[in-house]
Amino acid sequence: MNLMINYSTLATLFILSFIPSLCIADIIVGGEITYTVQKNDTLQLIGAKFGVDWKVIAKENDIDVKKHLQVGQSLRVNTRRIVPKVINNGIIINIPDRTLYFFKDGQLKSIYPVGLGMPSWRGITIWRTPVGKFKIIGKRKNPTWNVPESMQWKMQLEGKPVQKIVLPGPDNPLGRYAIDTTIASVVIHETIWPTTVYQFKSHGCVRMLPEHIEKFFYEVEINTSGEIIYEPVKLGISDNRIFLEIHRDIYGKIKDLRKKLKHLIEQRGVSDKVDWHKIEKLIREKSGIAEDITLQNY
Repeated sequence: MNLMINYSTLATLFILSFIPSLCIADIIVGGEITYTVQKNDTLQLIGAKFGVDWKVIAKENDIDVKKHLQVGQSLRVNTRRIVPKVINNGIIINIPDRTLYFFKDGQLKSIYPVGLGMPSWRGITIWRTPVGKFKIIGKRKNPTWNVPESMQWKMQLEGKPVQKIVLPGPDNPLGRYAIDTTIASVVIHETIWPTTVYQFKSHGCVRMLPEHIEKFFYEVEINTSGEIIYEPVKLGISDNRIFLEIHRDIYGKIKDLRKKLKHLIEQRGVSDKVDWHKIEKLIREKSGIAEDITLQNY
């Protein structure tokens, strides 16, 4: 069964495929699009808009990263990805994927690229975004930022003025919208640094672009459940085609990526239907784009 809908800037294609022999339903979203460069666009900002590594966009379009983009320039952008976990209602955030998936009434309602916690800073790893289940416990417009002690300490080390409270305004890192969760270190909020979205540069929080948080703030309700997961490797099957998506193991949680991938393929019963040479190529590239790995003669 195929279902095609338009639901966000990020995804242009929605496929729901049921494989009776495997009893698995997969959702694959996105696809190849053409984007026209706008005023003030950078590769990093375009990557943040679509949830695609800006280096991949540069490579696919043969762009010299040392040169500025030209307004009106056409870029090919592939946003295809595999939804890592399907639920009836709530939020799934996949850390390696740097993506928030929002489900409502049994449907995938929205997808948003997000910025997450830095892997390390001067060898310190305390600002990694944690995995775990949570609930939404508050929504704040024009929030005040009560600066955590760890951030005050970092400001001091960097030789910056130490702030304990930052009032609402253009210099507040929380922006105009903040959504509080039961994980103390995780607030979903607007960022005043848009190019840090789809990057690992936050201090554990979930950063969103202004245009995305403006929508999500009103979509999500208090007491909505969520889960932060860690899945750098995703496999999806649709219309008898097998797709593989590989991201960097940014926090170094996976001991053997190949072993994990092999187990996943065997678990799905498709070992004899995939192109292992192409799989090796995807392992090397780790582009974060879902690619068809089905054997040509299958």
